[in-house]
Amino acid sequence: MKIIVLIKQVPETANARMDMATGTIVRDGVEGIVNPLDLYAIEAALMLKRDLGAMVTALTMGPEAAKKSLKEAIAMGCDNGVLLSSREFAASDTLATSRVLSMACKKIGFDLIIAGERATDGDTAQVAPEVAALLNVPIGAYVSRIAERSEYGLTVDRLLEVGRERLALPYPCLISVVKEIAMPRLPTLRGKQRARASELQVWSVHDLDGLSSDETGLNGSPTRVVKIEAQKAARQGVQMDASEPYEIEAAVNALVDFLNKKNLLGKRREDDESI
Repeated sequence: MKIIVLIKQVPETANARMDMATGTIVRDGVEGIVNPLDLYAIEAALMLKRDLGAMVTALTMGPEAAKKSLKEAIAMGCDNGVLLSSREFAASDTLATSRVLSMACKKIGFDLIIAGERATDGDTAQVAPEVAALLNVPIGAYVSRIAERSEYGLTVDRLLEVGRERLALPYPCLISVVKEIAMPRLPTLRGKQRARASELQVWSVHDLDGLSSDETGLNGSPTRVVKIEAQKAARQGVQMDASEPYEIEAAVNALVDFLNKKNLLGKRREDDESI
């Protein structure tokens, strides 16, 4: 069985900055980490590796620095890593990124692809479904539990706003997982040593058959960031001292008047003389 885990290197949240002119995240000079939600995908893959004897490949697209994230995935227990890095991939939106990832998945070969729910930098949750669509395989999104596993397919529980949904997925398929799937393990010393000695594969656009430079990067991206603004919260509150009984009544009446002006209270009855 062959499992591919899609991961992404993202800026640490505390250090994330936006380029207001281009509408993109500033990555130069910013420490990168494995997307926190992808750690749960790695853990799900490693549990299946334990139960089914799978081969797990970590796959990411990014600059040379993204090798660090692949090494971390190997240190956790993945068998190998593939980096998709090419100048033609720069400025790809979610669709262009999904094209590159899907072509790489075809080249690697897979029975199952596992992804995190979303990336903390883009926060779109679009890449996993788009990869599944491009590969024409069934998808289970927001998977919180793998109920049954076999060499033929998975039975999974999806976490929805209204409850849970159970799906049976035959291989090949793709699942995106949420935090409830499992607690990610920490890399072991032996795992770190193996990661340090491992050889990562680096593929460019020329290594992916059937993918042209017009389908990647800015040229292959149908969406554009036209404008970006920093939101400012302007609150003009009124602070009232309500330490004395008469001040409490005044504060309550002021609150009621405010809510009435906003039409947030029901119509008062004419015989009501107090609140």
